[in-house]
Amino acid sequence: MKKTKLLLMLMTLVGSITIISQTAATYYQTTSLTDSINSPIPLVKSDLKETKSAAELLYEEIGLSGKLNFDAFDQAMIGYESLEFKNKDIITVIDFTLPSTEKRMYVIDLKNKKLLYHTIVSHGRNSGEKYATAFSNRHGSYQSSLGFYSTANTYYGGNGYSLVLDGLEKGINDQAKARAVVIHGADYCSQSVINNTGRLGRSYGCPALPREVTKPIINTIKNGSMVYIYADNQNYMNASRVMKSAKTTLLAQHINDNADSTVRTY
Repeated sequence: MKKTKLLLMLMTLVGSITIISQTAATYYQTTSLTDSINSPIPLVKSDLKETKSAAELLYEEIGLSGKLNFDAFDQAMIGYESLEFKNKDIITVIDFTLPSTEKRMYVIDLKNKKLLYHTIVSHGRNSGEKYATAFSNRHGSYQSSLGFYSTANTYYGGNGYSLVLDGLEKGINDQAKARAVVIHGADYCSQSVINNTGRLGRSYGCPALPREVTKPIINTIKNGSMVYIYADNQNYMNASRVMKSAKTTLLAQHINDNADSTVRTY
C-alpha cells in the first residue's frame, strides 16, 4: 500500500515538472519571437557619394558660382568638346538671359582656371530693348545670333579695332561673317549710357564692348578660340546639331555608366 502511494506521488511530481517545463519552453519561445519581431532592423549606411560632372567640377574650381549661369557654362562645354578650336585655352560665354544693364560677357582661361574678363556687352537692335529675346541668322535682321563661333583675324574698320567671327552652326549663325557680325568697341556700350537710358545702346547684330576693354579682350580671344552666345531659347536647342548630338552622347553614357566610370576632364 505504501509502495503504491509513493509510486502515485512520484508520477504526479514527474507530471508537474513536465507541465512546468513545457510551459516555460513555450514562454521563452514566444518571448524570443516577439522580441525578434519588435526589435528594430539595423540601418545600413550608404557609402554612395554625390557625383559631379567634369563641367560642374571645373565651374566650381574656376569660381564661377554666383557669376555665370551654370546652364550657360555647361552648354558651352558641350560645344567645346564637340567642335574643333585652334585655341582650346580660352573660351568666351555671352549670357543673353541677363539684361544689358548687367555684366554678361565672360572670358575664361580654362588652362589656368581663371575668369579673365567680366563685362557688359550689347546685343542687336532688333533682338530687344533691355533684354535680347529675338535672334536671327538673316541678312538685314539687325538681330543677334545664338550658338558657337570661332574667333578669326583682327582688323581696323569703321568701329575701330575689331575681331572677325566664324559662325559654326549652319542655319543658326553661319552667316555671321557675311553679315559683318564682329566683336568691336562702341560708345553706346558704357555704364554712362545705362545710367542715362536704363539700358545699353544696341548694335546691328554685333557683340559690342566698352571701348576701354575692347583691345585687351580681342587680343586675348583672337585666332581660334570659342565664343558661345547663350539664351534660354528652345528654338535654338531644337535646331542646334551640337546640342542634339550632346543628347545622344549623354544617353550613350547613361547606358554605359556601369561599364565605364572614367570621368572626362577638360
